[in-house]
Amino acid sequence: MTSLQLPVLDISLLHGNAVSRQHFLQQLAVAARDIGFFYLIGHGISTGQQQQILQLARQFFALPEPEKQAVSMVNSAHFRGYTQVGGELTQGRVDQREQFDIMREQTALALNSAMPAWQRLIGPNQWPAALPLMQTALLQWQQQLSELSVTLLSAFAEVLQQPATAFANTLQDGAYTHMKLIRYPGTSAVAQQGVGAHKDPGYLTLVLQDQHSGLEVLTDNGWVDAAPLAGAFVVNIGELLELASNGYLKATLHRVVSPPKGIERFSCAFFMAAQLDATVPLLNLPAELAAQAKGPASDPNNPLFYQVGENVLKGRLRSHPDVAQKHYAALTQVV
Repeated sequence: MTSLQLPVLDISLLHGNAVSRQHFLQQLAVAARDIGFFYLIGHGISTGQQQQILQLARQFFALPEPEKQAVSMVNSAHFRGYTQVGGELTQGRVDQREQFDIMREQTALALNSAMPAWQRLIGPNQWPAALPLMQTALLQWQQQLSELSVTLLSAFAEVLQQPATAFANTLQDGAYTHMKLIRYPGTSAVAQQGVGAHKDPGYLTLVLQDQHSGLEVLTDNGWVDAAPLAGAFVVNIGELLELASNGYLKATLHRVVSPPKGIERFSCAFFMAAQLDATVPLLNLPAELAAQAKGPASDPNNPLFYQVGENVLKGRLRSHPDVAQKHYAALTQVV
């Protein structure tokens, strides 16, 4: 581990005068290009709201096992619901965390064999009967983070010397949003995989952490601890931005190490991608940026697709083999 600290960016500067706005964009450009991770403050979401979400996570994971299993993800072809400890894989290895996943609240499509498989991702969430206020709270939180992410994405477009609306047509029918409440149980094992090293598949990710460390970011100087910073979100670039910028911006490997025995770590991760039927635009960068864009990272074990729904479904199938087997067994290839 290295002592390097992730940069801290104040997004309120984006809404100030021309000087402060330019200062934020310059900071964003450096953070996005050099590390791909940063802390975000000045976002206007109160610490009280943040703590309410973390408390909801504690309440949900404290429910009796039968009540959590009643909303198990394996019940949902849309990959919504509860996953028990050991129920998700990263790079083929078991993650030591339990989680509760939601996306946008939608009506499932009437499917037929001619439709692409990714359209099965569209559908309703599952909600625990024992926490009747959870649905309203989490959907409202998801909307707040969606709006914040769209603002950030516009700023990234400006960093790439594009119109602020460069990504608008990939969001016009509603971004694909995905949120997880997560609990990492403590362990006496050394460097236990809370979640293995991976990149996120969307445009942007915002992570709310409790007071316990665990999130680590791979930099040129080794792994860096993204220690909790009160009131801040940890933001990182996903594979879609790497694709859109032809590798000028990079999606960065990160992982979570399990907390020590006797400690529970709670977090909430929010992921925003383009709408599922979109194709990621390959931006026409100016010459000085294009010269530094070396193409997206090539990993034969994790091929990247420009069609968003295809890319999202690929990741879901790899991470949740039980859901894949129950609801997607007819696919000729599970990647």
